[in-house]
Amino acid sequence: MSVQERKQRERVERERLIVATARDLAEQQGWDAVTTRRLAERIEYSQPVLYSHFRGKREIIGAVALEGAAEMAAALRAAASAADGPRTRVAALARTYLEFAVRNPAVYDAMFELDGGLAFANDDTPQPLKDAFAALLESLGEVAGDGVHPGLFTEVFWAALHGLATLTRAGRLPPEDTEPRVELLVDRLAVV
Repeated sequence: MSVQERKQRERVERERLIVATARDLAEQQGWDAVTTRRLAERIEYSQPVLYSHFRGKREIIGAVALEGAAEMAAALRAAASAADGPRTRVAALARTYLEFAVRNPAVYDAMFELDGGLAFANDDTPQPLKDAFAALLESLGEVAGDGVHPGLFTEVFWAALHGLATLTRAGRLPPEDTEPRVELLVDRLAVV
């Protein structure tokens, strides 16, 4: 391995460490606790090294969001592939989405609540975000109904899931009623 290849590998490993540390810190103490000074201390590199990877917290949030989107897409696809029939697939998809939001609150915030500098719904949208939407569309498109654009239906269903996730996490909806909400959402929106 050449010196340049080794340095590149070390750079990639440092970047992964920064993102993992930011994510861990945010999950433990919230995003306000994630500062470049604190990250530099935790990863045992100087702040200039951290800035050589990310221009600041906004880019770090974006990196966490992209990682989270890839994880969410994988989880949604796994849930959908394990279910039989359109209704079961859509319900599994909804449950998985809501469970992801509960299990990964800081990552979910990075993906949908905080400014990570990422473009949504346009040509500049990063591939992991497109993949997460595609993971929803793959199952929801088949239950959109006649004459309903599958992408539009997916957006509306996603908005409903996001609203449920956000309101439940904020304590505005009781978490014990999540399952009846999923059933209602599937029964009323999806044509199965």
